[in-house]
Amino acid sequence: MSDAALTANSGSPLPQDRFAAELRGFGALGMLAVLVIAAGQILPPLSAVLVLVWTWLSRTPWSEIGYVRPKSWTGSLIVGVAFGILFKFLMKAIVMPLFGANPINQAYHYLAGNRAALAAAVLTMIVVAGFGEETVFRGYLFERLGKLFGRGLAARIVTVLVTAAVFASLHYFGQGLAGAQQAAITGLVFGTVFAVTGRIWMLMCAHAAFDLTAVAIIYWNVESKVAHLIFR
Repeated sequence: MSDAALTANSGSPLPQDRFAAELRGFGALGMLAVLVIAAGQILPPLSAVLVLVWTWLSRTPWSEIGYVRPKSWTGSLIVGVAFGILFKFLMKAIVMPLFGANPINQAYHYLAGNRAALAAAVLTMIVVAGFGEETVFRGYLFERLGKLFGRGLAARIVTVLVTAAVFASLHYFGQGLAGAQQAAITGLVFGTVFAVTGRIWMLMCAHAAFDLTAVAIIYWNVESKVAHLIFR
């Protein structure tokens, strides 16, 4: 007799169905999953991998975390990269100077002309920022908060605000106030795009391009020039 027949005959869900449902919920097992994924931020890509494991074990549709096949992989890549580069220059040359931010990113200034550290930095921006942070802060947190707050307009606005605040707070410890301010704005913009589209691939490309542009500006030691393009 099939599992489906056994379930139908007994009137109760199978053990694996109960386990998946508990992972999707906010009981003891569901909250334990949240804590484990949060703890994975010690090594950011680990959190994203744990999100994928949670999605599979909980039988959550991949579309719920934004993993939707794009209409065009090439189009998503081009739009994402262009958006990320433009957004970074906008932040560096206009937005952050308005906040009075130091034009030099002290946390990453060691990359200036540092060819030995360049490869690791590039890999980090692609894996940690593009894949890791988008999967966790847009995909996973939007799914979890969507279950709590709902899917209406007001609920989505709250979700964007909460995820941006969490994203910003985690950047404060390594990059100070300016890093938190930039992360808050980035979180609001990327979160709004995700709330509207429900798709994450373009945002992964955009986030990676945003951070890779930042690395390039630092590596070529042109931070001050870019920061003073508009405001002298």
